[in-house]
Amino acid sequence: MPCTTILVGKRASNDGSTIVARNDDSYNGEFTPKRLAVVLPDEQPRTYTSVIGHLSIKLPDNPMRYTSMPNALPGEGIWAAAGINEANVGMSATETITSNGRVLAADPLVVYQPAQGTPGDADYQPEQAGGIGEEDMVTLVLPYIRSAREGVLRLGSLLERFGTYEMNGIAFHDTNEIWWLETVGGHHWIARRVPDDCYVAMANQLGIDWFDLADAEGRGRGFLCSQDLRSFVEKNSLDLTIRDHWGIGSHGEPANVFNPRLAFGSASDSDHVYNTPRTWAIQRYLNPRTSLWDGPDADYEPTSDDIPWCRVPERAITMEGVKHALSLHYQGTPYDPYGTTDPQQRYRPIGINRTSQLSATQLRGDLGKTLALHWIAFGSNPFNALVPLFANVDAMPAYFSTTDAEVSTKSFYWANRLIGALADASYKRSLPHVERYQKLVISSARRILVDATRNQTPRKEANEHIARMVHDQTEDLLAKVLYEASMGMRNAFSRSDN
Repeated sequence: MPCTTILVGKRASNDGSTIVARNDDSYNGEFTPKRLAVVLPDEQPRTYTSVIGHLSIKLPDNPMRYTSMPNALPGEGIWAAAGINEANVGMSATETITSNGRVLAADPLVVYQPAQGTPGDADYQPEQAGGIGEEDMVTLVLPYIRSAREGVLRLGSLLERFGTYEMNGIAFHDTNEIWWLETVGGHHWIARRVPDDCYVAMANQLGIDWFDLADAEGRGRGFLCSQDLRSFVEKNSLDLTIRDHWGIGSHGEPANVFNPRLAFGSASDSDHVYNTPRTWAIQRYLNPRTSLWDGPDADYEPTSDDIPWCRVPERAITMEGVKHALSLHYQGTPYDPYGTTDPQQRYRPIGINRTSQLSATQLRGDLGKTLALHWIAFGSNPFNALVPLFANVDAMPAYFSTTDAEVSTKSFYWANRLIGALADASYKRSLPHVERYQKLVISSARRILVDATRNQTPRKEANEHIARMVHDQTEDLLAKVLYEASMGMRNAFSRSDN
């Protein structure tokens, strides 16, 4: 999926939490309805069969409960997207990423091949299952892991065994650390631990820019990889680092260190329109003074291929900051589609019309008891609100978990789709209403969480309280943006009957 991801280490966040957040965006021309669910152990399949890959995998018999953001309508598989399990481990899958022809020739993607011909004929070729992909990964991994590192290793073993039909980036986190895994071709993978004092912004492009093979093959303190990655890189001449006689790179890289972005990724013209501008926008927002972002002497431009993978932010990152970053549409630049100057819409915005959902999983372990929150938003992010919910429950409120094919304001998903379309059409008039709504929802929800924790209110009851508040505020906003959009209709006329 064409998504945008932000990872925030525990010393980069304002309260010591690890945060993994991702916009789940549909393809152009599509709008995929989503819902928030809790998958109980007896609902987890023991044999999983994918829709896209036609692959069947036997699963362990001891799954844990976990939250999930599956597709609301049947037909394309589960696509669980993101969640937190009862061991307080979070996972987000996936960020579709790029590769290059050298990698895909050396280790082709494992794509489903339908049967050819008629059974019994000499030229008959049976069906060949594909590998695993975004449709499958959360379901296959999250119910069985008790740490972020375990998540990397379990998914890595599945990739090595079954392969994948697409290039993806996947995030895992617990209360202590965040790991980011990137697939490399059909069966290979790399993973890097996010430094605790850093954040990472990913935008549909292979991003890791520094990798220590010696650590990955040894203690694995900050890097992990598929077992034969070194030989894979050497055999296929994938490392593009220029080295001297002693193996030292032109930027001082020792022999065991290389740049995966150069080896496995891409830097195409389409990247410069679709991918790198989003990373530029997020880092410009979170590090406005660290680098020069605008003008002829800018350190980084929207088309720069060397924007760092991770950075220490200038200030601690809040969940409000994460939401704002994942709603950006190049405000304050010439590229804002709601601006008045050329060249509008040169670059793909982060806050795009076809976002299905935003899941931000937050884990904090320094309170004597782990805080696990699954924050959600539906529809286009410039016009929606981010809502926190306790993750360790057996069911989620119907307002968030019930999404049908019928458009209805009884569903938080559909209410947000309606608000986004109306507010976009009346942007300047509706924006003040939207901003007040966003601030009111997150502040009110935070107060409910604080009171519930202090008063030991059951988590499920607190979530229902949040749902009622969000429903009332969303209905109020819908009425206001409907009025503003109606007043802006082109067939309006200033004179009334008297």
